[in-house]
This record gives sequence, C-alpha cells and structure tokens, in this order.
Amino acid sequence: MSLNATLTEQLRSLVASEGLALVTTEMVGTGAKSILRLVVDGPDGVTLDQCATISHQASALLDVEDPLAHGYTLEVSSPGLDRKLYSEEDFKRFSGQRINVRMAPSFRQHRTVAGELLGFEDGVVSINTDSGERVDLPFDEVFEARLEIDWEQMLKKRKSNR
Repeated sequence: MSLNATLTEQLRSLVASEGLALVTTEMVGTGAKSILRLVVDGPDGVTLDQCATISHQASALLDVEDPLAHGYTLEVSSPGLDRKLYSEEDFKRFSGQRINVRMAPSFRQHRTVAGELLGFEDGVVSINTDSGERVDLPFDEVFEARLEIDWEQMLKKRKSNR
C-alpha cells in the first residue's frame, strides 16, 4: 500500500521545510500493526531532533488526512549507513561506493551482485565486481540495492579521529 500522490507531496514539503529530503515512504506490516515509515536524509545526515520534529508535524498532517482505514505506527528515520538505493539519483550520488544488489526473480542472469557502483545511465546500473568484471543491470529488474559498509575502514577512521 502506498500513500496518494497529494499526501506524499505534502509530506515531501513538510520534510523540505526542515532542510531535509523525503527519500521514500514505506508501509510495513498489515492491519493495526502496520508501520508507516518516512525515510528522510540531508546533506549532513539526520539528527534525532530532526526526526522528532518531522514526526510531530507529520503526525498532525496524517491525523487530518487519515490515509489508512486502520491504526498504524508512524516512524521517521534516516536511511542508515547501509541505506537502500531507491532512485536513479541515489545510484548516481553513490557512484564509487560498494553496493550489494539483489535482482528480481524474473532476472535470470544474476541473483545478487556486489562490487563498486560505477554509475547509472539510460536505465542501467553498472557495477565493477570483486573479480574485476563489469556487470550492467537493468534498473527495472533491481529488487533491492544497498550500500555495503566497510567496517574495518570505519574503525580505522574512528581511531584516527581520537
């Protein structure tokens, strides 16, 4: 289930007023146990205070619009370190970083592909795999793509900042 375009645009404007972007809306679960998740991001990341502010404002908007016939929990979060890549812009923005891509079951050539994201052009996601092979994947066959975290590098970076 997705929100209607008008409500999504209202949420996008609300998030933009806080200097952030609405990355996506997700509905997880069913019935009264559903979670409506707003994923927000900004150039410098997202703070807990920003999430709380957006949550309060979005809650008021959703109370008025009442988009679901049943109860749900509103959750506002950042995309996280191992963020999903949702759009063409995400694939362009994170070019040069490691990603892991799961393909749709209908795509027979590859089930999963991991490596360095080379870019996105003309509906194709290009990846340089660990074996040095360039793989071009049709964007419309991508089931899920996530950034991979290099924990060793993160720990080294943290130690050097002390």
